Amino acid sequence: MSRECVVCGKGRSSGNNVSHSVRRTKRTFGANVHKTTVEIDGVQKREYVCTRCMRTAKKAD
Repeated sequence: MSRECVVCGKGRSSGNNVSHSVRRTKRTFGANVHKTTVEIDGVQKREYVCTRCMRTAKKAD
């Protein structure tokens, strides 16, 4: 199972490596997720959350 943000659902996305000669090979981009303590339905859990959601939650405090 890939790491996925529990707040927004952001996960892996795909794209291409592009060399100097512009040959393309497939690659994946992982979401910038960190395991942090979040409160979901009044229960504290350690889950993966992307940094964008962490910044938004910090702004709400």
